Amino acid sequence: MRSADLLRLISLAAIWGASFLFMRVLAPVVGVLWSAEVRVGLAGIALLTLMYVTNRAMNFRTNWKSFLILGTINSALPFALYSYAALSIPAGYSAIVNATSPLWGAVMGAAFLGERLTLRKMAGMAIGVLGVAFLVRLGPVEFNSKLVLAVLACVGATLCYAIVGIYTKKKLTGITPMQMATGSQVGAAFVLMPFLPLAPVQGEITATIAMVAVALALLCSAVAYLIYFRLMADLGPTKALTVTFLIPLFALLWGYLFLNEHITMNTVIGCAGVVLATWLVVFQPAQKTA
Repeated sequence: MRSADLLRLISLAAIWGASFLFMRVLAPVVGVLWSAEVRVGLAGIALLTLMYVTNRAMNFRTNWKSFLILGTINSALPFALYSYAALSIPAGYSAIVNATSPLWGAVMGAAFLGERLTLRKMAGMAIGVLGVAFLVRLGPVEFNSKLVLAVLACVGATLCYAIVGIYTKKKLTGITPMQMATGSQVGAAFVLMPFLPLAPVQGEITATIAMVAVALALLCSAVAYLIYFRLMADLGPTKALTVTFLIPLFALLWGYLFLNEHITMNTVIGCAGVVLATWLVVFQPAQKTA
């Protein structure tokens, strides 16, 4: 891996790790739905501007249904669920559960794409479940119904990402990654819009809250997508997925530095279990050929 690629990988992990910190600050003030809407709305405007400047077509007339579906599953639902979780649990918790996305991707691949569910993958999924269970039951946060609901919301978000993987492979042929990224943000903004009157802003919009909202949208969505697609092009999808291992580490670090969130040995053990599980699922040994 070139030093430039390694720098992009670490930067992306730091940015996406910070997204959980930003949601932890933003969601209690503006609410769950507004937190998600601001993120996808501003990111969509930024990416649309980039598509226009670089003279890339979106083909909304033919792709608008796909963009709405993709926006709902890939952005609107997950961002709203993570924002809901941010009301109750530390940023590190959400990031650790988020790291289980490849595990659910393996389950969905076996169920709908006929992919082989190997013993290695099944062991990884079992370790991942145990890691999350260990974190929930023995972590620094008091075990109660709010904690359980928040973690289940994070699990629901990771399931959405797994479903997106199936949908894109089966349905979204002929749509470029940049069109998917832009269309998903724009589609999510339209999907969330009708529900916003039901979720009024909870607190005062200060300059700090405004800056956090802009950072969450432009940095953690628009800029992050550009970095990720560059990594996909330069390294391939498997190596680009190594960012999954680093995100929880940065989320724990940012939460500790800026929100005084506690990092205990139980947190580290739970995080290590999830990271190990993800590694077992993502990096499969090469198949021997006759």
